[in-house]
Amino acid sequence: MKLGDLSTMDIEQRLNITLSEADRDILEGMRQRKANDIQIGKWHCFDIPFQVVCGNRDTAVVVRNILASYETQMKGDIQIGWVR
Repeated sequence: MKLGDLSTMDIEQRLNITLSEADRDILEGMRQRKANDIQIGKWHCFDIPFQVVCGNRDTAVVVRNILASYETQMKGDIQIGWVR
């Protein structure tokens, strides 16, 4: 079971990071609020477990690359995966 619908701002707060405006805009443009049937090019973040689920591998790579650049600042872990 997965619960929650975290925004980009929620992810920043949870990880204790501050994304650049450009990175925030990219992630917000790819966010899908509805958790079921995540579309290609979109992501949805769950609170429990703390996980970003992406609609395809390429999207997961984009999300990972953005978040990885803040890794040294992060307080905690996040999982990133894809459904297709």
